[in-house]
Amino acid sequence: MSSTIQRLRVHASGRYLEREDGTPFFWLADTAWELFHKLNREEAERYLRTRAGQGFNTVQAVALAEFEGVTTGNAYGRLPLRFGASGAPDPAEPDVEGPNSYWDHVDFVVETAASFGLYVALLPTWGDKFNRMWGKGPEIFTPENARIYGRWLGERYRDRPHIVWVLGGDRPLQTSRHFAIVEAMAEGLREGDGGAHLRTFHPKGAESSSYHLHDAPWLDFNMIQSGHGEAAIANDLRVAADYARLPVKPTLDAEPCYEDIPIGFDPANGYFDEADVRRAAYYAALSGACGHTYGHHSVWSMCGGACASADMTEPGAFFLMDWQTALNRPGASQMRHVKALMEERRFETLVPDPTVLARNFPGSNRMVAARVEGGALVYCPNGLFAEVDLGRLGQAEEADVEVDAFWFDPRTGATSEAGRYARDGIRRFDAPSSGRGCDWVLGLKEVRDA
Repeated sequence: MSSTIQRLRVHASGRYLEREDGTPFFWLADTAWELFHKLNREEAERYLRTRAGQGFNTVQAVALAEFEGVTTGNAYGRLPLRFGASGAPDPAEPDVEGPNSYWDHVDFVVETAASFGLYVALLPTWGDKFNRMWGKGPEIFTPENARIYGRWLGERYRDRPHIVWVLGGDRPLQTSRHFAIVEAMAEGLREGDGGAHLRTFHPKGAESSSYHLHDAPWLDFNMIQSGHGEAAIANDLRVAADYARLPVKPTLDAEPCYEDIPIGFDPANGYFDEADVRRAAYYAALSGACGHTYGHHSVWSMCGGACASADMTEPGAFFLMDWQTALNRPGASQMRHVKALMEERRFETLVPDPTVLARNFPGSNRMVAARVEGGALVYCPNGLFAEVDLGRLGQAEEADVEVDAFWFDPRTGATSEAGRYARDGIRRFDAPSSGRGCDWVLGLKEVRDA
């Protein structure tokens, strides 16, 4: 295991995550739900190496996966659970018999992730195993076996510093039984790992964990799933709503629109592309998120090629490509730039502030703005221009302060100077280009005379 990877914790401000040594941690995750279930060791290593090389620091994966993860074997034919007296898989009886068990494979992937410096946001189960609602299930959890299973998992990974527990799994909590199962699993994890790891909850689409669980004492930070059903990206509004909640807890969009997924799950609507995933990332980051998660439709599913549906039994246009090809789609390669910008401008000091803008545009041209230590950032999704109230940047009436402006290109990470100005009044900044896919970030830095 990597000797440098540190446990994560919530900063005292409640706004972001940090490592044990106090350095801020900007979460940049990739979605790999079927990683443990579908990939063999060589494939898993290739996946993890690629994502680490692209600048990701976290992967999100599920132990009991959605695609019949408890009734069909992994790449080596092994099942995660024994079958109980009822004939159903029993969460209280993980199958660890013999060499190369399902859990031996999970161990390998977890250890390999650490060797690449990657954290693992680990879902103990997909939500259909306690609330089928849709999908294959089966529903196998009770409050009693959820606690046993959680305790077992917590003990198994107690000493792995790079684990974050993610309860839930794309299903709502609709009954008292659902709440009891999730609470029991959260308690079991804490009993097993002694409180060594953060815990959060992955909600259904168009929702945040804060809807059901914000006040739950075990919930360390919120996760949003802005999802794949809304053609107009507006995840900043969900981040802003979480940011305003009390008590203060960090939040992030853990499942925004995936690159190359059909809009509204229907290929007739077209597909989300790299411009959409960039917009979701910068909208969230500049609205106060503690990080962001990217996803590709063929990668989360570890799809083998063009398929007509999630069953992957017929060729078609629901999935456009195999997961290996999808690893290098443009949006994936561009996510490193949002992390680099946020770290360089000290995201831990960021405060969302729409009043930095003297005016805004409606609809798809809507900008988001935030103040950071010593300046501000404005995301312009289609270029155009930003009219900024430079007087909003300073906290003191210092006469010798000016503002350096620059444009940051979310496609390449390159910056270009945009002039120096007095820190007062309203000024218009014209983006280097405009149009769909021509998004830019305007950066402003205060400059003081020596």
